[in-house]
Amino acid sequence: MAIEGGKDDAAGGRIRLGMVGGGEGAFIGGVHRIAARLDGEFDLVAGALSSDPDRARASGAALGLAPERSYASFAEMAKREARLKNGIEAVAIVTPNHMHYPAAREFLKRGIHVICDKPLTSTLADARKLAGLAEKSGALFVLTHNYTGYPMVRQAREMIASGMLGALRVVQAEYPQDWLTERLEASGQKQADWRTDPARSGAGGCVGDIGTHAYNLACFVTGLAAEELAADLTTFVDGRKLDDNVHVMLRFSGGARGMLWASQVAPGNENGLRLRVYGEKGGLEWEQEQPNHLWYTPFGEEKRLITRGGAGAGAAAARVSRIPAGHPEGYLEGFANIYQEAARAIRAARDGGKPSADVVYPTISDGLAGMGFIDACVRSSTRNGQWVRL
Repeated sequence: MAIEGGKDDAAGGRIRLGMVGGGEGAFIGGVHRIAARLDGEFDLVAGALSSDPDRARASGAALGLAPERSYASFAEMAKREARLKNGIEAVAIVTPNHMHYPAAREFLKRGIHVICDKPLTSTLADARKLAGLAEKSGALFVLTHNYTGYPMVRQAREMIASGMLGALRVVQAEYPQDWLTERLEASGQKQADWRTDPARSGAGGCVGDIGTHAYNLACFVTGLAAEELAADLTTFVDGRKLDDNVHVMLRFSGGARGMLWASQVAPGNENGLRLRVYGEKGGLEWEQEQPNHLWYTPFGEEKRLITRGGAGAGAAAARVSRIPAGHPEGYLEGFANIYQEAARAIRAARDGGKPSADVVYPTISDGLAGMGFIDACVRSSTRNGQWVRL
C-alpha cells in the first residue's frame, strides 16, 4: 500500500491530537479534552474512543470527529494515522489501566508522542517493557500526574530545591476519599467497576488509583525517591477484590522518613490530597482542596501563607498561572498545565530540539517509579508489612 504522505509539522500549527478511550460515560477523557483545549495548543482530530465499535462511532460523532478518523480500534488508528499526511502527532490514552501498555506500544512504535493517564500500566513487567520501547522510539512520553501542574506545588518544589527548608527530615502525604465506602461497584457504576477489578486495574486498588498520586507528589516536590517501604493494604468492604485503604512507612534516599495514607473509605473526605514536608530549617504544607495556598513556617517563626500570585510566590508558580491573584485556579488548570508543558516539548521536538529547562512534566520514568511503588506495597503487605526495597 502506498504511503499517504509525510507529516506536516508546520511550527505554528496546532498539535494534532488523537485519543484512545474517553468515550460516552467516561470521566477522565472529558478532563483531558478540556485540558488540551484550554490554551489552544491542540486539535482533537482522531479517536478510538471505545472498545465497542458502535459506541466509538457515536462518541466520535458527538465530538465532531470526521467519520473516517473515528476508529473501531486503537491498532487501526495507529496504523492509518501514521500514514496520513496530516496524521496525529500525539495521542492521549485515557483507558482503564490494563490497556495503557498495548495502546501506547502501537503509537510509540510509529514515533507518535504519547500522553498517558496514570498509573503507567497495570503491571510492573509491562511498565518496564513500555519504558524500553519509549526509549527506542524517540517519541515523548508524558504521564498525567496532574497535581504536579498546580502553581503552588511548583512553588513548594522551588523552595525546597533552593534550600529554604534545609536538609529534609519528614515527608507526610495523604489522600483520603469516601466514594467507595459502600460497594458501589456492585451497582454497575462504571468508574467504580473497573477501578476495583484486578483484571483492569492491576494488583493495586486504592494504592494504584490515588496512592500513586500521593507518592508522586511527595517525590516531585522534595526531589527524593523512596528506597524502602513497609505497607499495610486493607480491603474493608466485603466482596471487594482490591484494597480500599493503605498505610505506608517510607525511607527516602538521604535519610528522610515518610508516611503515606490513602483511603477511599474515609467518610467526610472528598478529595483530600495533602502534603507536608519538614526540614531542619522549616516546613511546608499544601492541600489540593485549597490549591492556591501554601503554608510556610521557618523554624522558630510565625506561620506564613503564600498565595498563588501573591507576595512571596516565585517564578515557578508564575509560569504556570493564567489569571491574577485572588481568582481561584484548580483541577482543570493544573491538568492543562501538564498539556501546556507537553505542547512546549512537542513543539521543540518538531524542530529536532529540546524544550527549555523550566519545562517540567511527569515522564515514563515517573510512571515506572509509580509502578515500582505499587509493586513494593503489594509485596510488603502480603508479608505482613515487612520492609521491602523498591
